Amino acid sequence: MFGCKKDKTHLYSSQDNIYLDYPTKDTLNYSFAFNPVQVQDTIWVPVIISGTRVNHDRHFQLSVVPDSTTAIQTVDYEPLKSSYTMPADSGIVHVPVIIKNTDTALVNKSVILTVRVSGGSDFGSLLDESIRTKKILFSNRLEQPDWWIYWQGELGNYSRTKHQLFLISSGTVDLVNFATVPDFYLQIPRDLFYISNFDAFLTDPFGWVVANPAKGYVLKARNDGTGDYDFYNVNAPAKKFHLQYFSQANKYVFIDENGQQVVTN
Repeated sequence: MFGCKKDKTHLYSSQDNIYLDYPTKDTLNYSFAFNPVQVQDTIWVPVIISGTRVNHDRHFQLSVVPDSTTAIQTVDYEPLKSSYTMPADSGIVHVPVIIKNTDTALVNKSVILTVRVSGGSDFGSLLDESIRTKKILFSNRLEQPDWWIYWQGELGNYSRTKHQLFLISSGTVDLVNFATVPDFYLQIPRDLFYISNFDAFLTDPFGWVVANPAKGYVLKARNDGTGDYDFYNVNAPAKKFHLQYFSQANKYVFIDENGQQVVTN
């Protein structure tokens, strides 16, 4: 016992670093199409320290990466601040990035805002750029949601027309994302019900219109001798979906923006 002595304690001494917390993807998708009258929205970017928490505020930078950004400052997004604060005793902070829906071109195109976090005055920037950099892809049109790939076996390949028709008819705006929901299997029966609603709509859009008058959708025959119809909402008659008649099969099928048939698997 008298021969024992206390070992020297080796404390963590490396400089703390900082990164963005998006473990499953490098791009965030956002669309104002779910609420097209909204003029701006806030993307909360989670910034995390790699190191120890301290009992005082620290500062870091979040900046735009110009060579991988197509969004225009002040037109598509609000300028970022020169520095941001990691509060005392915190290991994470959510930084607001304000994107805007004032550019009418966003109806027909998407823009990319790429941001990168760096150490600023109190942190290092030694971590790989891949975990310090993230892209925000946004528009005023629908983009493929993260959950679609997990349901592609049921829904088929993605198109914006298919996505919009799914939103109109399924009864939901999303399906469970297997990568982010630990108990995703509990929601599978519910989501299969939504997909069956979508299938029923595609099979018989005429019956769906009759059964859902409160939704305000109509089918109007085109005056071109084809037997085709336009499907649209009476409150937005300019937004039409093409329902094509195939005489060989005596069947109506929606056609998407790529000229392909809207079908599920």
